Amino acid sequence: MNIHHLKQDIPAGIVVFLVALPLCLGIALASGAPLFSGIISGIIGGIIVGLISGSHTSVSGPAAGLAAVVLASITKLGAFEILLASVVIAGVLQLAMGIFRAGFIANYVPSNVIKGLLAAIGILLILKQIPHALGYDANNADEYSFLQANGETTFSALASALGSITPGAVVIAALSMLVLVFWDRTPFRNVKLLPAPLFVVVMGVALHLLFSRYVPGLSLSQSHLVEIPPVDVGNLGAYLNFPELRHFANPDVWFVGATIAIVASLETLLNLEAVDKLDPHKRESPPNRELVAQGVGNICAGLLGGLPVTSVIVRSSVNIQTGNATKVSAVFHGLLLLAAVLVLSPVLNHIPLAALAAILIVTGYKLAKLALFRDMYGRGASQFVPFAITVLAIVLTDLLMGVLIGLAASLFYLLRSNFRNPFAIEQYRLHIGEVIKMELPNQVSFLNKATIKTALWEVPAGSKVLIDATNADYIDSDVLETIEDYRVAAAERDVQLNVIGLRDEYSLADPIQFVPALDKETQTRLQPAEVLQLLKDGNERFQAGRWIKKYYLHQVDATAGGQHPMAVVVNCIDSRTSPEIIFDAGLGDLLTIRIAGNVISDEIIGSLEIAHKLGAKLIVVKGHSSCGAIGLALKNEHAHSIGTITGKIQTSIWQCQCATHGGPVPAGKELLERVTRQNIENSLSEIINGSEYLRGCIERGEMGLIGAYHDIATRVVHFGELVTPDRFDRYRSDRPGMAA
Repeated sequence: MNIHHLKQDIPAGIVVFLVALPLCLGIALASGAPLFSGIISGIIGGIIVGLISGSHTSVSGPAAGLAAVVLASITKLGAFEILLASVVIAGVLQLAMGIFRAGFIANYVPSNVIKGLLAAIGILLILKQIPHALGYDANNADEYSFLQANGETTFSALASALGSITPGAVVIAALSMLVLVFWDRTPFRNVKLLPAPLFVVVMGVALHLLFSRYVPGLSLSQSHLVEIPPVDVGNLGAYLNFPELRHFANPDVWFVGATIAIVASLETLLNLEAVDKLDPHKRESPPNRELVAQGVGNICAGLLGGLPVTSVIVRSSVNIQTGNATKVSAVFHGLLLLAAVLVLSPVLNHIPLAALAAILIVTGYKLAKLALFRDMYGRGASQFVPFAITVLAIVLTDLLMGVLIGLAASLFYLLRSNFRNPFAIEQYRLHIGEVIKMELPNQVSFLNKATIKTALWEVPAGSKVLIDATNADYIDSDVLETIEDYRVAAAERDVQLNVIGLRDEYSLADPIQFVPALDKETQTRLQPAEVLQLLKDGNERFQAGRWIKKYYLHQVDATAGGQHPMAVVVNCIDSRTSPEIIFDAGLGDLLTIRIAGNVISDEIIGSLEIAHKLGAKLIVVKGHSSCGAIGLALKNEHAHSIGTITGKIQTSIWQCQCATHGGPVPAGKELLERVTRQNIENSLSEIINGSEYLRGCIERGEMGLIGAYHDIATRVVHFGELVTPDRFDRYRSDRPGMAA
């Protein structure tokens, strides 16, 4: 507990207490249990569960979702005292679930179902509280299920309320909602110890007393007010019920206990996920610790004569909306419940139910804003439909049944998506030809068998197929059998098949039938223009972030005895990224010569001639943006051996700054780029003029020569034109130039 948070937690605790008090009584009434049992559970849920729980926002107590279960269980077992034994058993089972870490179940509830739960609770709060706002308080149970214990439904209660309007309740509810909506525009918003809901309750009491004294036509009867039954403080033991040991030998008691444990645990875990989403600080509540807290709470409830407790979404959402900081607000609300039954009942019995209804209606609106529905609709049918089904199901049934229906809808869309899109398939061009790649998802079940089989058997004859199972944690045996069968069919259709990334337990015989590495035959067949297109295609994949997995181990094995490169790249030393990555090439596909500023020397020319001897079909001189060597040359840096590089770049600087270009002399980044591009052209010129051997290779079409500029920021490589013999004179002139 932080003392600085009390100014937020105490007001929040008071408001939660005011909301929880009539709910505790109403749920006990709907459950067919003694009224005081609801208060006992509220106290236990606030103090005991609140102290043990790790959640800062969740508030526990008797839940409307369990009212029907409790009512049916009392009928089945024959007495409330026998039910208490089942509640103790439920608590022990929950405690065991928490110790054995069963809280992971909450992680498997989709967010669209959780958001549907919140929206549905918001709608229910509005629908269930409108009758109280109108002064129709016949249904004091406030059940959050469609069919209520008194025989009414949510909609019939609304219809009855419209025919039984109490003017005083309407005035109090209307004024209360106006205060809540416009609170932030009043000076009171800065008073931390006076939140809007607390002010509304005080105002409601004042209006009730005012109407009773001065405006009889608007006065409220006792049925429209909070009603705490009188308690004999000197005989508190009379209000407690205790289970008898002999009931634990009854099999029905154990069955009911297990039922309560399952339902209460699911409801708690769902509520915990929901309130974590509402929490403005996005704190994560530990689900296993919550199960332990709920288990201890239910053991105490069973031993002291209380109803089963769970985390309650209504109280928790009010707690958050009121601005609580820590779980002190939940504990404080429990202490107030204890004080209420002991000494505060005369004062609390003046609180109009209409004022509490206004608080819950505004809370409901915040949970079910139209913006939430628009957001979910914008995410597509797979998200919106389960969300909408969850909302409707909860409103028309009850919380637990509605969530289960929502989960079923979400599971349907998951299976549908898994069935229709079990893999990603794409076709791309490499130096070894067209490759069809099928990438399997994380989970490949028998539902995927049909679509995978259809896709494989539709592959044209003579293709290269790569099945990538790197991301697959599980592959059903039916799918593995389908892949094995396809291997036989592929061989008969001249299809080369690679299956990579399989886990050891899924390994297949002969998984690699082709390696994406250049061989001598393919290298000989390639022409310079084809190599250029392969580099362009690779750069497009690099730009889009969909580069091809390289499977380096296979490529290392394939190139161990020698390499057959398709191109050689003269690359600057500070170009940030290697050419293999920029062009999405594999090991051995490119030879790289790194030299600052892409300047050409006799050693560089010798290396290029060796590259041709090794079979390379294209020379690429690749400069780049923000080049450090060009920058130093522009700063006239010639100290030490740096001058051997920057001195050669000076020619390009002079050419870019001379008057023959016309117009103003460039500066800054523009000058840096222009000099870099000019320097590339000059390097091409030095290659042509410096090597008769390479010049002859270009004339015969055995090798291509081209300049390229890599814009690092956009990842794009801009290529010039392939140098052809009819352009040699341009590169032999005194003023070579490359169009920007």
